[in-house]
Amino acid sequence: MSFGDTSAFQDGITTSSLNVKDRITVIGSGNWGSVAARLIAINTRTSPLFHDEVRIWVFEEILPSGEKLTNAINKYKENKKYLPGVNLGPNVVADPDIRSAVKDATMLVFVTPHQFIEGICKDLKGKIKPSVKGISLIKGMEVKESGVTLISNKIRKSLGIECSVLMGANIANEIAEEMFSEATVGYKGNKTIAQKWVQLFSTPYFSVTAVPDVEGVEICGTLKNVVAIAAGLVDGLGMGSNTKAAIMRIGLKEMRYLARLLFPTVNDTTFFESCGVADLITTCLGGRNRKVAEAFARNGGKLSFDELEAKMLNGQKLQVQIF
Repeated sequence: MSFGDTSAFQDGITTSSLNVKDRITVIGSGNWGSVAARLIAINTRTSPLFHDEVRIWVFEEILPSGEKLTNAINKYKENKKYLPGVNLGPNVVADPDIRSAVKDATMLVFVTPHQFIEGICKDLKGKIKPSVKGISLIKGMEVKESGVTLISNKIRKSLGIECSVLMGANIANEIAEEMFSEATVGYKGNKTIAQKWVQLFSTPYFSVTAVPDVEGVEICGTLKNVVAIAAGLVDGLGMGSNTKAAIMRIGLKEMRYLARLLFPTVNDTTFFESCGVADLITTCLGGRNRKVAEAFARNGGKLSFDELEAKMLNGQKLQVQIF
């Protein structure tokens, strides 16, 4: 069975399991979180596997109109700050209280800036059932003197739940406009839950496959952000397409080397999935890290990355912290 073929999904799911519908909560309501909620909401309206309502936790903000972001999402079914002009679906319900948002969830989708995940896990600890399944769409990792911790491992250890990952060449606004894209689910051991994640996200314009390599999928999604900064600097310095292509090729080679050094079980074939070479290409051509790095070089370093982030990203965060 091909994981990209959603028509074959019932093969791995028993009839009795269809009687209990999974409830989905998306933790995060930024640009990518809103797009993820929209994809999920499309599928929960039609699939017998899922309860149709999709809850989305919103970090409350006040819009220029004076309206709370949560109220605006529930009233207009649109995230006017992070995804304006795109209908999220009638079954998306925003909730500013994270504990309330996850109360009945059996599947959690984590899609916040990586800087916030530690605080979120602290808020959720002891508030969810051990049987809950998680998936991280967060591209980043924690680096300390003691070693490297991937976001999925941080979620897994903090909350005591199974956590898969979804990464890929996924510029959120293009997916919102239903341009064809791909993504990769990385899972460990539980093939049935991997199938459910693929079913939950797949649409005719968003093709999702799964591979049994959590670390490989996640570290690809993390390290390509560093290469994208180099690509942006190349653009800002006007160094041309040949130089940029060289940066991308060398970057991919170094991504593989570091991934295997940190996690020896990483599979080489993972680098040829959407989470690998495809995500590297799209991030070096159109990602936010590339955009800010280009501006940094064009300004001769007069504005810091933090200043450019605040000025250019409308509340979004760079996908790697620059010191």
